[in-house]
Amino acid sequence: MQIQQNISLKDYNTFGIAVNAKFFCEVNSIAELKKATTLNGYPNYFVLGGGSNMLLTHDIDDLVLFINIKGIEVVWENEDEVCLEVNAGENWHQLVLWTLERNYGGLENLSLIPGNTGTAPIQNIGAYGVELKDVFVSCKALELATYKIRTFTKEECQFGYRDSYFKNDGKDKFIITSVRLKLTKRNHKLHVGYGAIVSQLQTNNISEPTIKDVSNAVIAIRESKLPDPKKLGNSGSFFKNPIINAQEFHTFTNKYPQAPFYKISDDEYKIPAGWLIEQCGFKGKRFGDAGVHKNQALVLVNYGNASGREIMDLAHNIIKTVFETFQITISPEVNIIK
Repeated sequence: MQIQQNISLKDYNTFGIAVNAKFFCEVNSIAELKKATTLNGYPNYFVLGGGSNMLLTHDIDDLVLFINIKGIEVVWENEDEVCLEVNAGENWHQLVLWTLERNYGGLENLSLIPGNTGTAPIQNIGAYGVELKDVFVSCKALELATYKIRTFTKEECQFGYRDSYFKNDGKDKFIITSVRLKLTKRNHKLHVGYGAIVSQLQTNNISEPTIKDVSNAVIAIRESKLPDPKKLGNSGSFFKNPIINAQEFHTFTNKYPQAPFYKISDDEYKIPAGWLIEQCGFKGKRFGDAGVHKNQALVLVNYGNASGREIMDLAHNIIKTVFETFQITISPEVNIIK
């Protein structure tokens, strides 16, 4: 374990924002993590995983801990199910592919989501009708106040829509070291209700899909809409889809009957943020090196040399314009480091 100084974080965040870490340490084990968090002279830490769900707007003066703890272990299994313990540094999409190779079902709809496993519970990542909480058992995390490893159950994680305990009361208090997931080995429950998946399966001439078929469909959809961060800096979907109540929904649809929506309950409706942003004219627009992707209005992009602040200002402009147009508030899914 080595403390480095003045390290560029451009290659450590998928937006490709060029900010520097005053101090930087790569952590490859829990022992190294405990050692790093007990060093004298570093009162605060900035935890960095896959760098996929953050927007950096300034240099980091705290000690940056790059969590690179690897490993996947089968905790238990029977004829129907398997429980995996996945260390925080494992790349999420590579984990999905690993499970598919073994015919473990449950993660196929979450294919090609950028980032590492350790940050997945923080965001309660989700896509195409599936969220992490649907397969989540527990996670382990280092408590910074005590330097002890604590186990969190699903209930203790307080999962919500792109939300969890770790984004609220537990923020900056814990570093997740591993995640346990329960997956199926047979009789997989497929989630193919989203129209895009249905269309892609039809395009692929598949009427009885396997979990691998669903994954391939999701990958094809995401690749058609979302830019590769290695080629064009981005953090995937920048905004959450807003959820409005029944009264707001009826007011909205009376004015905009063509608007798409998803009914969550009798009093909750999800409106696609991408549609709202596109209607406001932002899709494909470029503001210097910051912009909105041409194929998906949910995605903000860095065309090369945009600063984090420029992308943040664009996000604020979009939020303001959407509210003025529709009286609906959209909020960032990405963690903005101000």
